[in-house]
Amino acid sequence: MVYDNIFGARILDLALEVEDHLIISDLHLGYEEALNYQGIMIPKFQYPKIIKRMEEIHSQSDCTSIIINGDLKHEFGKINRQEWNETLKFMDYLKRRFQEIILIKGNHDTLTPIIARKTGLDVYPSYSTGNFLVMHGDKIPEKWDEITEKNIIIGHEHPSVGIRSGERMEKVKCFLSGNFRDKKMIVMPSFNFITEGSDVLHEKLLSPFLKETNHDDLEVFGVENFETFYFGKISHLLKVQQKPYPYDSHFIEF
Repeated sequence: MVYDNIFGARILDLALEVEDHLIISDLHLGYEEALNYQGIMIPKFQYPKIIKRMEEIHSQSDCTSIIINGDLKHEFGKINRQEWNETLKFMDYLKRRFQEIILIKGNHDTLTPIIARKTGLDVYPSYSTGNFLVMHGDKIPEKWDEITEKNIIIGHEHPSVGIRSGERMEKVKCFLSGNFRDKKMIVMPSFNFITEGSDVLHEKLLSPFLKETNHDDLEVFGVENFETFYFGKISHLLKVQQKPYPYDSHFIEF
């Protein structure tokens, strides 16, 4: 089955549409240079891929506002040269295509406010639109009882699922949905093209939201080339992967 809607929010590839807002999360600009500092030499290819994907998404969306839900840049305690260049270029790019840019602070965004000020923007802890509250997801707000929105949208986790095809395991970026306390929750995949994300079936969870919720009851929406595939609940995927024969994700019957 193919789906593109969760709790009234529309999935558009790695982005999410809520009312007039397009939401993306966890770009981690400058990640290649950070890896180079660690001795992992990879070419700086991510920024052109981000722009290409943004162009494709923008061509299919009428949203006039964009929300970046945390971790615009990668380094914690400094701004490396690649981050300066690419974040400033990216803000210029967005200003030419959107009337409003909203930056949410993520755990990697200690110094992002410096970049934001240079571009005339602010960085917010969260952002409310209609019945949705957008926050990064690295920490649970202390005044949870004061949140009036019925739905929350988080990033931070970089969710993916490991799907086996024969002897080969492939990670597919995904959205997750489920309940968190008294709210409905959507977890966004990363808009990052260097890593495929954390496999929520097999790897340790990062977000305190996911650690607290019932992990097996979360529903999985895989995204691949602007198609969205409903994979069912995590508990179902885990059972399927325990079957004694190879399978292809495109032929799983839910």
